[in-house]
Amino acid sequence: MSSSKTIVRMAGTWLVFLLVYSIVSLSLPRGSHGLTAFGDLSQCLVPIIANAGLLLNAGTPQWRRNLFWMLLAMGCTLWMIGQFQWTYYELYLHRAMPDNDPIDIVFFLRGIPIMAALALRPHLSRGEMRLRFGYLDFALLLTWWIFLYIFIVLPWMYAVPSLAEYNYNYILLHNTENIVIVGGFGYLWLRSSGAWRAVYAHLFGASAMYMLSSLTINIALEFNLYYTGSLYDLPMVASFLWFALAGAVAYQRRAALDAPSENDFGAESDSSRGESVVPARLAMAAVISLPLFAIFTLRYAHQNPAVRDFRLMTVLIASIPLALLLFVRTYLADADRTRLLSQSERSVENLQRLQAQIVQSEKLVSLGQLAAGAAHEINNPLTAILGFSDLLADDTTLPEKARSTASKIRDQARRTKTLVGNLLSFARQVPTERTLLDINTVVTNAVQLRYLDLRTGTVRIELQLESVLPGVRGDGNQLMQVFFNMISNAVDAMEAAEGGVLTIKTMRDRAYVVVLFLDSGPGIKEPHRVFDPFYTTKPVGKGTGLGLSICFGIVQEHGGRILCYNRQEGGAAFRVELPAVLAVMPTKEAQLAGASSNPLKPS
Repeated sequence: MSSSKTIVRMAGTWLVFLLVYSIVSLSLPRGSHGLTAFGDLSQCLVPIIANAGLLLNAGTPQWRRNLFWMLLAMGCTLWMIGQFQWTYYELYLHRAMPDNDPIDIVFFLRGIPIMAALALRPHLSRGEMRLRFGYLDFALLLTWWIFLYIFIVLPWMYAVPSLAEYNYNYILLHNTENIVIVGGFGYLWLRSSGAWRAVYAHLFGASAMYMLSSLTINIALEFNLYYTGSLYDLPMVASFLWFALAGAVAYQRRAALDAPSENDFGAESDSSRGESVVPARLAMAAVISLPLFAIFTLRYAHQNPAVRDFRLMTVLIASIPLALLLFVRTYLADADRTRLLSQSERSVENLQRLQAQIVQSEKLVSLGQLAAGAAHEINNPLTAILGFSDLLADDTTLPEKARSTASKIRDQARRTKTLVGNLLSFARQVPTERTLLDINTVVTNAVQLRYLDLRTGTVRIELQLESVLPGVRGDGNQLMQVFFNMISNAVDAMEAAEGGVLTIKTMRDRAYVVVLFLDSGPGIKEPHRVFDPFYTTKPVGKGTGLGLSICFGIVQEHGGRILCYNRQEGGAAFRVELPAVLAVMPTKEAQLAGASSNPLKPS
């Protein structure tokens, strides 16, 4: 069944209900017990039907929309509570409802949740507002309207009982409330478009019918024409059925309600600036209005002194909760602004660091290209040096001293060629290529590359490489970047602390190959933050705080993990774990004489 046919059938069913109500109202005599029971029970039923239609839309992922429909349903529920009280008097006690019963305030409060729903404007495609501000705004609205009711209506019930004054002031305030609600729905109807425009049109029509029916019933009561079950109740019943129809229309078109229109975006841009300003201004206006009511009571309202004293006391008492709510709202708003300002400052600092890092990266790219070109040029004479030194070292006609010197030249040239090769490998920008790696070789190349930049002799690097390790599948250039960064950070920390020893260990731990970097430096203040982007302990201009976060990402891409902690004996420890390829067990001997066959576990 299509959605339009469903809506038509529902509307037809409710028209039949109204027709039956009219027939019963005209058929049964005025004031009969049957007509009274039928009228009361029908008016208890229609708010339940309205709530069922409205709450169909309260199960969406968007809490703003859910709250909108729940507040509308709350307004119907409050009216139903008042109607239950009315039914209790007429059907159970068999007497008319008192003219100035305190239950009247429940009928009056019915409009406050609806006004709170209007402020949500769920048709706008904007970010979700904070719940705590919504609760405070609703509490402010509720408190202010209750104050108005007590200030305007209740003096004629408790201070100087007067039925005529009571009815006049109650009808005036209640109709003012209804006008505000109808005007609010009319404004939303005109400002929205698409499916929301149709929904607001139904809500506007239902609210307008309720306002007209309330006004008509009050006039009928004034002329003693109203009785329960009369045709005067028909617009009231129809208004609640119309609320249910509005909820059903929204539910049937829920997919269209999620699609924002161009007008909605325009309304959003116009209203976003006042999103948090309007409620605050209304809250301040509510508090400021209290002394105005007091001045009006003292200077311009010529009423009984008892009424004047009652209203002045009402103003004084109402000022306490309103001022408290305003204070809490202002405090929370200031806390939010402080938090947002702090986040903005951090964002600006991170942006500046990122811009500096981009500039530095461009410099490094240019430097890398220059170094690569220079390294290629260095390789040519190195090749010649290696060739001629080989000839000299193997020439038996030369003296032993000359051959020994040529052998030393050959060894140093080969070492220089290895370092140049490592530099080219480190600077080369190539796609990630996962191959089987010997982790000891990668660590050794990173150490040799870092030795080029050791500025003092106070820092030593000791290698303790396990001779037999499983292979690791990964990108050698990326892993060398990780190890080079670890070594550089440790060396910088120890040089700042006037020297130390960096011990690098490799070992196998279950299904992982582990590389440990243990330094004797000052340690790390916040080990849990070292992998956060832009976190650095180096002076301004010395570091960007991106090195370790990049290393963290590289190790994770290789399926491993990287840990950081401070050692008990002093210094920092970094542990890099990489998945081992257990099918391959290279039997490479340790490359340095100081390699240990029994490395220690990290402390």
